[in-house]
Amino acid sequence: MNHDLVIKNGLVILENGEIETDVAVKDGVIVAIGKDLEGDKIIDAAGLVVSPGMVDAHVHITDPGGGYRDEWEGYVTGTASCAKGGVTSFMEMPLNQVPATTDAESLNIKYEAGKNKLRSDVASFGGLTPLNLKGGIQELKDGGVAAYKCFMATCGDRTIDGDFMNVDDYSLYEGMKQIAETGKVLAIHAENAAITDKLGEIAYKNGETTLKAYVESRPVFTEVEPIRRAILLAKETGCRIHICHVACPEGVEEVTKARAEGVDVTCETCTHYLYFHTDELDAIGPVVKCSPPIRDLDTREAMWEKVLSGEISFVTSDHSPCTPDLKDKENAFEAWGGISGVQNNVDVMYDEGVQKRGMSLKMFADIIAANPADRYDLGSKGRISIGKDADFVLIKPNAPYTLKAEDLEYRNKISPYIGREIGAQVVQTILRGESIYSQADGVTAEFPGAFIKK
Repeated sequence: MNHDLVIKNGLVILENGEIETDVAVKDGVIVAIGKDLEGDKIIDAAGLVVSPGMVDAHVHITDPGGGYRDEWEGYVTGTASCAKGGVTSFMEMPLNQVPATTDAESLNIKYEAGKNKLRSDVASFGGLTPLNLKGGIQELKDGGVAAYKCFMATCGDRTIDGDFMNVDDYSLYEGMKQIAETGKVLAIHAENAAITDKLGEIAYKNGETTLKAYVESRPVFTEVEPIRRAILLAKETGCRIHICHVACPEGVEEVTKARAEGVDVTCETCTHYLYFHTDELDAIGPVVKCSPPIRDLDTREAMWEKVLSGEISFVTSDHSPCTPDLKDKENAFEAWGGISGVQNNVDVMYDEGVQKRGMSLKMFADIIAANPADRYDLGSKGRISIGKDADFVLIKPNAPYTLKAEDLEYRNKISPYIGREIGAQVVQTILRGESIYSQADGVTAEFPGAFIKK
């Protein structure tokens, strides 16, 4: 067969482990794996690790911005950042775009906003809110969403028409019943809104201004309690659920226990929970503020234990960018809570997991690609195997560099990873057989990405 592309001589992460071999691509699909393959185009990956491209299952793109968030992060810069960071496909959250993605009309507005702007592939979450229980869930299913998302924590701006809204207990219960009928997964931001909102209000009124005080206003139990509540409702409704961005081992343990009891529940954590810790937050500043918050050093190491034990299904960026003015606050309680991180998932996770903690390459590929693809039924994604999309990230191990602001493809070049030495590099990213980033050529000027409609 005359292959379009062959990646040669790399250490390729296959389903049963890594091996030095060649991978051949035809019409955007992997068609052969073995030695001495030939093709019209050759990429010599000698000295590089060839991994499945990352499937980042938690990304916020703010396109359209609705006149409110037009300068946050659009598809052009957002997917350029993905390309440079080794993310070949991602699950897009139903917020912070305006209007939020909660019904057929808003889903189609989003699809139109991304037309001819995608450098990576994009699957969509549909939102669950108190306002779309009369037909909206089904409309989103018919429109091709891969899964659903809700907030048990307070979210959205009530002064913006069409912004996202968190669920109350009834709408969560009723929404779970409806989503169970679709067979899809409901991803949940699990924090106790009543308690965290009040603790934050008290701290603010008491004159607290630091990120450390912000972390203390969102204690561990305010994660654990809503995780338990969501699991109980999942048992009652038969809804498949996934707990987003778990930041404490106690939360992971609730998921592990429920899964052992037969509940269809999984969880993720984020790169930043495995990298930063509370005592360094105020030195970095509000650019590292997020929710749930980044907890202490002991918690960080306990979360690594949960990752390495297999209790956490995958790791995401929870890329949640904004404009610099929303981060540039003297009082941490007033700053936007969200981290720009999609460009530094793969390199940071490879360095911190594989190089520093001995994670196997197979586990690395599973937690960045195979597991999220499986959970959200992205059947052509997540693995280097025959018949799958030819999505790859080529990684140069043991190649430290210091991240600079000018390295970032984000519209707003702010990130808590700036100034950090990262011990591995993304050398090239390939989407369905087409290079979308290389160190030699930069990010592609083309837009070969597509929406994945389920």
